[in-house]
Amino acid sequence: MNFTPGASNETEAVNYLDTLLMAVGSNVTVVVLGITINYINATMVHTFNKHHIFKVNTRYILFIHLVVNDMIQLTISISLFIFTYTFRTIYVSICCLFILPAIFTTQNTPLNLAFMAAECYIAVCLSVLPDIFILLATEPLEFLNSRVYCYRDSVFRSTYSLKKRDASHILFLVVVWLTLFYTYFKILFVAKAADADAKKARNTILLHGFQVLLCMLIYVQPMLIQALVYLFPGGDRFIKFAVFIINQILPRFVSPIVYGLRDKTFRKYFKKYLLCTVALSIYPKTKLTMPT
Repeated sequence: MNFTPGASNETEAVNYLDTLLMAVGSNVTVVVLGITINYINATMVHTFNKHHIFKVNTRYILFIHLVVNDMIQLTISISLFIFTYTFRTIYVSICCLFILPAIFTTQNTPLNLAFMAAECYIAVCLSVLPDIFILLATEPLEFLNSRVYCYRDSVFRSTYSLKKRDASHILFLVVVWLTLFYTYFKILFVAKAADADAKKARNTILLHGFQVLLCMLIYVQPMLIQALVYLFPGGDRFIKFAVFIINQILPRFVSPIVYGLRDKTFRKYFKKYLLCTVALSIYPKTKLTMPT
């Protein structure tokens, strides 16, 4: 079979168009989802700050703690996603400024859901900081001025970092799941024995478990991507996009539903600010008169 130069150019043009459409569609989807989720989360933070009733309740304080963490994680992750299409490669030193907070906030989410306490931040910080020391010890200084795709494995590429990543993921996976199983089964038994709001309690637990399951996928993400790329060798770009949506964005969409919108007290105030429709009766009207 003979291929003419014209046919070859036409094929390249079609492939380029498909790649361009895929890139534009992926970025638009990610940005729209990010803006929507961050708008909802920002409204929840505003609702929390406007009403003192929430500031004296530990449950709401920890919830807003989780929401702010999700907003930071989502903003940084989407920025890194866009960078891979616009700049493709960036300097390692600049990449570290983005990738470290992204790793910290991403790993912090399931720990927040499992423990809901400030001690989790210390545990995550101690697990992330050694990567910097390993990077400085195993890579030449020129590496910081080189350009790479801003992924964790591209920056922290030494064998020590990869083994530490796998070990920390396994440790978090075991600790978080043991904590969740024990807590959820105890709550399920209590909710089953109680008469009032038992159904709502069980539904909340199921939603919470679904969110944690999504967050825990981050611990098996490298192996998951490798397995999917092996099964579908031609769809590596789409696979990474789908895994990014499922692991980084979808869990942040579930947080407002589980902890905010299902709470009657919080929902009553939240609806006033979601569409900027604060009741005018809250603020007395004053009539302005022009001096004569």
